[in-house]
Amino acid sequence: MSVAAQNQRIQDIVQHACQNRTPLKIHGGNSKAFYGRQISGQQLDVSHHGGIIHYEPTELVITAAAGTPLIEVEKKLAEHHQMLAFEPPHFGDRATLGGAIATGLSGPRRPYTGSARDFVLGVKLINGKGEILNFGGEVMKNVAGYDISRLLTGSLGTLGILLEISLKVLPCPARETTIIRKLAQHEALAVMLDYGRKPLPLSACCHDGEYLYTRLSGNKQAIKAAMQTVQGDEMNDTGSYWQQLREHQLPFFDSDQTLWRLSVPANAQLADIRGEMLLDWGGSQRWLKSDMDANTLRESLAKADGHATLFRNGDPHEEYFHPLSGKLKQLHLNLKLAFDPNCILNPTRMYSDF
Repeated sequence: MSVAAQNQRIQDIVQHACQNRTPLKIHGGNSKAFYGRQISGQQLDVSHHGGIIHYEPTELVITAAAGTPLIEVEKKLAEHHQMLAFEPPHFGDRATLGGAIATGLSGPRRPYTGSARDFVLGVKLINGKGEILNFGGEVMKNVAGYDISRLLTGSLGTLGILLEISLKVLPCPARETTIIRKLAQHEALAVMLDYGRKPLPLSACCHDGEYLYTRLSGNKQAIKAAMQTVQGDEMNDTGSYWQQLREHQLPFFDSDQTLWRLSVPANAQLADIRGEMLLDWGGSQRWLKSDMDANTLRESLAKADGHATLFRNGDPHEEYFHPLSGKLKQLHLNLKLAFDPNCILNPTRMYSDF
C-alpha cells in the first residue's frame, strides 16, 4: 500500500473515532510501550506505515514515514557515512522512527550535538479531528508560524498521530575513542564539569558508579590533542559500550527496582536523594534506582531546579511525568484541546487528568 493510501486509512479510522468519541491507543513497534502511563482504548497500529520517502545525502535531510524501522533509517544513513546525531534509543528490534520522535528520547550524544527535538525539520500528522496537517519542511531556515514540528516531539501521540517526519542528519565523525578512568562519583562529577568548560571534542560522558567514561569524536589531530587533557586509558570496542548505555543493557539497568530519569543542572549534588545512581550527559541526566516516595523525590529535586520521570518498574497509579504547576498545566491542557478537542488520542498517557 502506498504512503498516501496508508495516510487515508489512518485518517478514516481517526475520523470515525472522533465522531464516536472512541479513545485510540496508538502504537508502532511497541518497543517503548512501558514509557508513560498505561492506557486503554481501540488499538491503532501504525507500524506498517513505513518507508523512506526522500533522502538527499548532500543536503543532510531525510524524510520517512513514521512507521519506518529505526534500523532501516540508520542503515540507509550509514551507507553515506551519516547518522541520527541524537542517538535515539531503540529498546527493541521493532523500534520505529515515529516512536523515537513521539517519545523524544535521546542518547549519550545529546548534550553535545542536540536533542531529538533539535533535529526535527517538519512533520505531517493527523490531529484528533481527523485532519491531515503539515508543519515545517525540509530546510533548517523555516520561520513560518509556530514551530509545531518540535512541539510534537515528546508528546507521546497525545496531540497528533505522526505520519511523516523530516530530520536533519549529520556526518559520522572521522574517528572516535573512549577514555576510561576509575573515580568516585563525586570526583567524576567534578571532572565532567571541568571537561564541559574546555574546548574538547566531547560526544559522551558518563559515570556508572565506578568508572568515568569519556567519548571523544572528531579528526585524528583533535582527539590526539584532547587526550592530553582527558586522563585515563583508551577503551576497546568503544561503540559497544555506548550502545549498551543507550539501550539500557549495562548491568546497572538489570534490575526490577523502580528506575527514575532525573533531569538536573550538571553541578547538582542531590545529597537528599537515596538510591543507586548512574550519571549521563555530563551529569545533567541521572538514572536512579530507588524506593523513595515519588512526592519526596520530586520535592527534593525541585529544590535543585530539577525534575523526575518515572521511567520503568514503578507504581502504575503514579504520575510518570513530573506534575505540572497551575499555569503550565493549563497551557498543556489548552494545547491538547486545540489539537484533540475530544481527547481521543492516547488519553491520560502523559497525565492522568487529560
